[in-house]
Amino acid sequence: MKGSATNTFGILTSGGDCPGLNAAIRGVAKAAYGLYGMKIIGINNGFKGLIEDDTGILKPEDFSGILTRGGTILGTSREKPFGKVKDNDFSVDMKLDAIKENYKKNNLDCVVMLGGNGSHKTAALLKEQGLNIIGLPKTIDNDIYGTDITFGFHTAVDIATEAIDRLHSTAHSHNRVMIIEVMGHNAGWLALYSGLAGGGDVILIPEIPYHMDSIKDHLKNRAKSGKQFSIVVVAEGALSYEEYKMDKKQLKQKRKDPGYQSKAYELAKDIEDKTGMDVRISVLGYLQRGGTPSPYDRVLATQFGTVAAELLYKGEYGNMVAREKDDIIAKPLEEIAGKLKPVPQDHILLKNARMVGTCFGD
Repeated sequence: MKGSATNTFGILTSGGDCPGLNAAIRGVAKAAYGLYGMKIIGINNGFKGLIEDDTGILKPEDFSGILTRGGTILGTSREKPFGKVKDNDFSVDMKLDAIKENYKKNNLDCVVMLGGNGSHKTAALLKEQGLNIIGLPKTIDNDIYGTDITFGFHTAVDIATEAIDRLHSTAHSHNRVMIIEVMGHNAGWLALYSGLAGGGDVILIPEIPYHMDSIKDHLKNRAKSGKQFSIVVVAEGALSYEEYKMDKKQLKQKRKDPGYQSKAYELAKDIEDKTGMDVRISVLGYLQRGGTPSPYDRVLATQFGTVAAELLYKGEYGNMVAREKDDIIAKPLEEIAGKLKPVPQDHILLKNARMVGTCFGD
């Protein structure tokens, strides 16, 4: 085997944690070290660690036995080197200078970055600054453009679906409407998949603005037909038709109101006012992001990690590893950065859900 284009690389996790990060770190590290003999520098706490040179050599004992562990052994942060400068914070130029200096100081040929949408935008900007970087897509929202699926999503669907299953019995026993709020600010993949898997009677996602009258009629019709309970699955970023017509500033101001708690609470009040039904709320929150990754996510993260090691070996920098149909491929970071992957209006799962009587509020 000819020599590797990469001798030393850094690896970091950026943004929110999700199941599968350690599996992906393990996939990259075991292949890069064991197969290609590369030196691995672990960068702690995301881009913050690269700015502050919070680094250390990763040895086999560091990345062995972590396949099933949740979280990330490297820690993470939401540091955005190109973001707005806060009070007493370094300027963008100072952060970039520090990143470049520490990149050089650690003799890095490349940085492998595990992150979501914002992190891949940062990666693309660092590529423009002359740094070699490879991205691995992670997020429970599954909203990263350019890949069919991200690791972390499958586990979150499992967790949300199990929660919906458990709430079914309570809803049935007490003749209630149960609202389950799941994550998803701008894309409704998690609500759609878990709602369909859990038998949600109403599923509300950011891509389809809802009308309260449509939801009211659906719940009333269920009650009239003898079905005395209903399950409503709502993405945190779901929008009523009135909110959909607002500009970003107006919507942000509304959700900053001291009386606003979350979409589930707003929806519960509206349903109670319009139907008189008894409503209960469950906001899953960070439960969706924690814990052991599913077998599917362990496999996917390992695939992404080992392909990243191949890219390092070949010197094919500036790419994000992606899944496209049954292949794991590389896509240029500039094609990914700044783009969101919403649920298409013609997605087959929307059709499937409507065919079994699911209401989307439209």
